[in-house]
Amino acid sequence: MNKLVLTVGLCSSMLCAFAADNSSPAGGGTVLAEIDGTKLTLADVELRRPNGLFQARNAFYETTRKVVDEVVNEYVLEKQAKAENVTVAQLLERHVNSTIEKDPPEDALRVYYEGVDTTEPYEAVRGQILDALRQRRLAKAKAAYLKSLLAESKITIRVGAPRAQVALKDTPVRGGKNAPVLVVEYADYECPYCQQAQPALDKLEAEYKGKMALAYKDTPLPMHPHAQKAAEAAHCAAAQGKYWEYHDLLFKSQKLEIPQLKEQARELKIDGAAFDKCLDSGEQSELVKVQLGEAQSLGLQGTPSFFINGRFFSGSLSYEALRGIVEEEIAASSSQQGEPVAR
Repeated sequence: MNKLVLTVGLCSSMLCAFAADNSSPAGGGTVLAEIDGTKLTLADVELRRPNGLFQARNAFYETTRKVVDEVVNEYVLEKQAKAENVTVAQLLERHVNSTIEKDPPEDALRVYYEGVDTTEPYEAVRGQILDALRQRRLAKAKAAYLKSLLAESKITIRVGAPRAQVALKDTPVRGGKNAPVLVVEYADYECPYCQQAQPALDKLEAEYKGKMALAYKDTPLPMHPHAQKAAEAAHCAAAQGKYWEYHDLLFKSQKLEIPQLKEQARELKIDGAAFDKCLDSGEQSELVKVQLGEAQSLGLQGTPSFFINGRFFSGSLSYEALRGIVEEEIAASSSQQGEPVAR
């Protein structure tokens, strides 16, 4: 088995500062400003704004990782082409282009046309449809071929993802106290994408019981009129030891009107009078406000947003995507911190 180790070591001093780990003396010591002769370092800035540069670091990481993956792909193609004594173009023709089936039959093209948002007649766009399908097939075939080449090489990617500092004070956490993976979800009970993500999270928790813990942070969005009180209601339930039962029920029922929030508390045998007083008085509103402020300080643009052992992921991730990340983190937890993870 061949081994490819690719280390990214070229960057400007400012980019290196953004890319550096928070604990890195070199990165943390970078001077960003001087005030009356006093030097203000990156470490000083991060002490005052712990996650202020997180999104900048994450954007740099994502761009770097994308380029590194492209270079890795080019490398393995060139290496295989050399082994077969052909050019890369000839290699792709042999193993990719030649595997593409004949063009779809006319009736299949017409079915595809029915799903295209256009007012043009079929005959006018037929060529474009055919070209789009050919390109899609080629892309899939090339991806499959690249996957087979990558599997034959031992590849180590040394581009580490930045990790945010996420506080857990007053945050409900479900799962093993010493679990190697902590998933922190910033979400909104009224958000449809959060609802879509919930079954995947439930399945993940069941599969990785003891290995994964889940924390939930409230991020009620301004366009969702019921989200704020729903979040408060969940914390009112928490005051009586029923946070997760109430949390799960809200995502399942999607009944978020205030009378419905109170009714569901009673379904869970929660003291109704105490719950109503808590909800009506806004007793938990400040806690929800604090968590929303955390989301804003992290630069989150929507819900759901996830921090998995501090690594940031945005959007309603599929079960497969979440599972892959959890597996990576479990594998990494058994290695020394900073040691590259094999791809």
